[in-house]
Amino acid sequence: MESLTTTQQVNENSLRISPLHPSMGRPPSFAVLSTYPPTQCGLATFASALTKGLRDVGVSRLGVIRVDDGVTHGVAPEVAATITNGDAQSRLEAARVINSFDVLLVQHEFGIFGGPCGSEILELLEDVHVPVIVTMHTVPLEPSLLQRAVFEALTERADVLVAMTEVAHDRCLMTFQVDPAKVFTVPHGATVPRHVNMPPLHTTSLLTWGLIGPGKGIEWVIDALAMLPDLRDNVRYTVAGQTHPKVKAQNGEAYRESLMRRVDALGLSSVVSFDDSYRSLESLIDLVAESTCVVLPYDSGDQITSGVLVDALSVGRPVIATEFPHARELLSDGAGIVVPHRDPVTLAQAIRRVATDKAFVEKMVEFTLPIAREHRWSSVAARYVDLGVRVAANGRVW
Repeated sequence: MESLTTTQQVNENSLRISPLHPSMGRPPSFAVLSTYPPTQCGLATFASALTKGLRDVGVSRLGVIRVDDGVTHGVAPEVAATITNGDAQSRLEAARVINSFDVLLVQHEFGIFGGPCGSEILELLEDVHVPVIVTMHTVPLEPSLLQRAVFEALTERADVLVAMTEVAHDRCLMTFQVDPAKVFTVPHGATVPRHVNMPPLHTTSLLTWGLIGPGKGIEWVIDALAMLPDLRDNVRYTVAGQTHPKVKAQNGEAYRESLMRRVDALGLSSVVSFDDSYRSLESLIDLVAESTCVVLPYDSGDQITSGVLVDALSVGRPVIATEFPHARELLSDGAGIVVPHRDPVTLAQAIRRVATDKAFVEKMVEFTLPIAREHRWSSVAARYVDLGVRVAANGRVW
């Protein structure tokens, strides 16, 4: 076990130089197909960070193929083409651009591509003639017939399938007809600060952040805090993040306003605060570093990956999370506490443990350190390049 006193230096090895394509003497070039900033969603954030990570490990030629969601201002210069769902001409033009690169990285979720269950991705790939690596951001446990048909056609076309957790890897093989030799596990990346400071322990600062909307389970944390009247002078809970754009378009700020009414009704206005300001990555890392513990009370039991979970652990913060698959996988060694869904009583017990047992918090922080190293974006990007080199050279990786 690595010791952690006041400040722990995270082992920051020099960035790994990517392997070279054997016929080119350089790393392969990559096209990245995804939503992309200024779109606000987890997939766009992932694609942006992965693109930067690929650059950092020596990939000199990168192009983003952006899935258009109507947001056109502030499009980044690395965007080489845009696909408009329902527009066959934009798909043909995107395929032409993709074929100028060595490898295509597809960030896949059913909801971002056009057609039933995102079937337009298959039409695009009919005109793509370079190797395809698909990162599976969603692997449904009980897919519909159409989801199954689209997903299995996609996996048949793909040269490599990337799962970000062992749960996703196993679920892919158990649920779908997939060649097991195609499936590899590469963890979700995270921005890791150079130093991990011990969290504040004199006052317990709890944090939930991310795009806000129904299903985030924040109401259960509020109910749990109401069960801890003796800790109200020592515990603060911040809910940081804007309302998810799709939720806001349909329902405005109804969910956030319902949470605020709940706080007032339970007499927790001095304990719970809401921060809907936009934050840069640096500002977000600072916010997480100021917390004692991150709370992820999600309602869904089917979440196989969570970027917020990985980011929290990579900043050296223990996590209280409901028992979604990624939380069970990453927190099982001691970096946090897993609680049942929609269970404010058990959640209150976990918060009390964090607020009253400093040695326990310090031990959880120690367990975050190896997780941070494994999930550093440079490490993750280098593994994608490894796959890209092998598939570009041989047409297969096994």
